[in-house]
Amino acid sequence: MTYVDAHHHFWNPARGDYGWMPADDPVLSRVYMPADLAKALAPTELTRTVLVQAAPTVHETEYLLGIADSSDMVAKVVGWINFEDKNELNVLKRLAEHPKFAGVRPMIQDLADDNWMLRPDVQWAYQALIDLDLTFDCLGFPRHLANFHQLLTRYPEMRAVVDHCMKPQIRDGSDAHVHMWADGLQRIAEDTHACCKLSGIATEADDDWSAATLQPYVDHVIGTFGADRVMWGSDWPVARLRLEYREWYDMCRNMTAALPEIDRQNIFSDTARRFYRI
Repeated sequence: MTYVDAHHHFWNPARGDYGWMPADDPVLSRVYMPADLAKALAPTELTRTVLVQAAPTVHETEYLLGIADSSDMVAKVVGWINFEDKNELNVLKRLAEHPKFAGVRPMIQDLADDNWMLRPDVQWAYQALIDLDLTFDCLGFPRHLANFHQLLTRYPEMRAVVDHCMKPQIRDGSDAHVHMWADGLQRIAEDTHACCKLSGIATEADDDWSAATLQPYVDHVIGTFGADRVMWGSDWPVARLRLEYREWYDMCRNMTAALPEIDRQNIFSDTARRFYRI
């Protein structure tokens, strides 16, 4: 079986377009390339990956596609275009011609306007993704769930996936927050065809987190979307802020150990392969 990591990054901070990255972080602000990931993958069953943008520039997308061209490991690339410039339709059409280009991910979590995704001037991009049969990665926080629900029900034909379980703020721990996240995610699961990435949640927990801390969140995601709409991702190297690649993979294998094998096959392989057409 081909096991798939549905979400990871490569970057070189010297490029200068990673505005979110701390300049002196010992984990993040260093170069990460295929050779680094290959070492992390070696002790796992994972052989194919989805490389996701980390900078809001087309130049970075082209940079990632260049890396993908030289790496059999990278099956698909999720890139970026400027939704605020309708002239970038031509850019999107050009990128879509690349066999490893899957779709795009606007960095909505970093935008000051929570309603940005619903603005009239960016709606052309969603329709373009549908017309070109490309994917849309939903990157946000729980406060964005209602808007994502509105967006995905407005465009039911758009192939969409929720990144990082919509980043539940596990460190908050309040009942009100947990219920808002759980209810909002369930509405998306029930009312849309979107998938969800089991990724990126360890970095939303306090320093003293454990697998037991994350288990209820994992159970909710799988229980609401179903295993055939859930895909595992490492969120490497961001995940290294909490744990190493193999640790996160083994933890998720353990947290899903009670599921039927067909469900685990979907989560660690088939859902990503279907969604990203690997």
